[in-house]
Amino acid sequence: MGETRVVIVIGVSASGKSTVGGKLAARLDVPFLEGDDLHPDANRKKMAAGVPLDDADRRPWLAALTEWIGAAATSHRGGVVACSALKRAYRDEFRRAADVWFVHLALDREVARARLAHRKGHFMPAALLDSQFEALEPLGDDEPGVTLDAAGTPEETVEAALRAFTRSND
Repeated sequence: MGETRVVIVIGVSASGKSTVGGKLAARLDVPFLEGDDLHPDANRKKMAAGVPLDDADRRPWLAALTEWIGAAATSHRGGVVACSALKRAYRDEFRRAADVWFVHLALDREVARARLAHRKGHFMPAALLDSQFEALEPLGDDEPGVTLDAAGTPEETVEAALRAFTRSND
C-alpha cells in the first residue's frame, strides 16, 4: 500500500482521548494530532453554547482530519489522532483515506460525567455528554482496532493499546 498505519483514538468526551493519544504517539515515536484543534471557531462556539454539532457542522472538521490522516500515512511515519469519531460513517471516511487502526476508549456515562465535572478550560460542556453517547456507534467487527475500558489510568490504557496494536501488526 505504500502507507504507514495511523492510529485514531476515539470516544466520547472525557474518555481520555487526548491524554492516551499523546502518550501513545510518544511511545510509537510518531506525530500526534489533537483533533479538536481542527474544529472551526464556529463549531467551538456552538459546542461551548451547549449546542451539539450536526453532520453539516462536522464536514470541514472531518475533511481536515482526513487530509491529516492521509498525509501522515503517506509520510511513511504514521501518526496518532485523538478525535471523537463517534459515527461509523466518519470512521469509514478515514479508512478510505489511509490504513488506520482505531482505539475506542469506552467509558461509563457516569465516569465520563464525573471526569467532565473536574475538567477546566475545555470548550465541550458536560451538557453535551448525553448527545455524544446517543451518537456513539461502537466499532464494528469489520473495523480494524480495539475497544478498551478507559476507566483505568492513562498508563494502563496506553499499555493495553500498545499490546493490541502490536498484535494487529503481527
